[in-house]
Amino acid sequence: MPDSFQQLIKRLSLRQLEVFHAVYQEKGFVKAADKLGLTQPAVSSQVRQLEEALGQKVFEYIGRQLYYTPVGNLLAESIEVMFEQLRKLKNDIHTLEGKVSGDLKISAVNTAQYVVPYLVKFFLEKYPQVRISLDFVNQARAIERLSENKDDLVIMGIVPSNRPLSTIPFLDNELIPVIDPAHPFAQKTSISAEQFFEQPLLIRERGSGSRQALEQYAHKNRIALLPLMEVGSNEALKHAVLSGLGVAVLPKLSILSELSLGSLKSLSIDGFPIKRSWCLVYPSAKSLSPVTRHFIEYVQSNLSFLADSFDKKIAQAHF
Repeated sequence: MPDSFQQLIKRLSLRQLEVFHAVYQEKGFVKAADKLGLTQPAVSSQVRQLEEALGQKVFEYIGRQLYYTPVGNLLAESIEVMFEQLRKLKNDIHTLEGKVSGDLKISAVNTAQYVVPYLVKFFLEKYPQVRISLDFVNQARAIERLSENKDDLVIMGIVPSNRPLSTIPFLDNELIPVIDPAHPFAQKTSISAEQFFEQPLLIRERGSGSRQALEQYAHKNRIALLPLMEVGSNEALKHAVLSGLGVAVLPKLSILSELSLGSLKSLSIDGFPIKRSWCLVYPSAKSLSPVTRHFIEYVQSNLSFLADSFDKKIAQAHF
């Protein structure tokens, strides 16, 4: 057994493991090759060498469909652990050297796309040696990623209350009712919530944090939501309102330019804006990397600066 293990160590390489992992994640050799900047034959060669070292197949084709073998699934689990330990080792070495560097993986809900890039920019100005991976997903997928422990941090507005999560609020997120300027309500100083929701309503898809917040508002105020159309992103929702399809409730930060130019109009309605806080979220039992701790500490120690920065951004919209 020792000889067999030593032989395996001699024949395996980190490059083979990296290529295998890319094929496993991308579910195909072509996509893995594109991701790694390699040719497909080069990817196939690395996987073949890996299989020879293991003495087992890690993938198999049935028809044109790629499937993982049991050995492939076991190998993928082991690689996740190995790569995570290597990332931790690198970050710990940099910490010993007094540097703040390493990788930080963040997922954020789609509605945070108007906030998170600025937050990351401010952090990187202070810690330029950090490499940040940023992924935007819907609310449902963000919750899944928390369960799967896929990220160092998740940024979201509505945090599940039935899970052991650590939550750090850092910035207000305001949802406001909007119409296009040609709408009959554009000349009114105020309307009731019932009047607004009787209009053709455009709404985010199920699972969206914005939709959940709106549904909570409607439930609290005993208002029926009868949407004309479900739309898969705030950007598409904004353009649907601009086209005159209907009315909607949108994050204020997502439509500052349109409000400034007058191409969208916000209405004064009791109970609005709906206020939520953007939060840094992670599983309570999670062991945080040094880079993650520095990011959290940076946000917590700069709450006023971050709020002022976005207040100025809103004020520049002149509405």
